[in-house]
Formats: sequence, structure tokens, C-alpha cells
Amino acid sequence: MKTIQPINIWVNGKTLIGTILSSYCINDNLLSSATFYFQVLSADLTPLSSGNLIMTGSDYTAYESNQYAWDWIATQLGTTIIGDYVAPVTENK
Repeated sequence: MKTIQPINIWVNGKTLIGTILSSYCINDNLLSSATFYFQVLSADLTPLSSGNLIMTGSDYTAYESNQYAWDWIATQLGTTIIGDYVAPVTENK
């Protein structure tokens, strides 16, 4: 998961703030296309938006690393990755 610049998302009549991007590849034919499932999450990990993105053509030809895929996904969603997601640490008492 990655942290992203905050993005406003309309959910059930309210504007909520997405700050986390989660994604993974659900299909790659190893020839011409890859399909990625994504979720935009709030800071408390509530899903706000989700869907599939299909990478094809010159985008797929240039796809050689996970970082390329993350950047491509963020671009498709109109947001910017600002870092890796680090889960909060809670102390046990």
C-alpha cells in the first residue's frame, strides 16, 4: 500500500478524504495486458473507492517494475503517491 496526496471522494452523500492507495495485479497475460484491482482508503482503512484498471499498449510494454505499476495506477486515478504506507504501531499494556 502507498500513501497518497489527500483526495476528496464522494461517498453516500458525504465528501470523505482518501489518503491510502491499495492495489494488486489480478491478471497479467504476460503478453499485452495487465489488470489491477485498486482501492482508495481513508486514514482508518475504510474503503472509499475501488475498481479495476487495465494496462495495455505502450504502457504495458514499458511495465518492468512494481514502482512503474504504482505510478501508472496513481496517474490513472489522478493522484500522487507520497510514500509507502506504514501501519500505526500500538503499544500493548
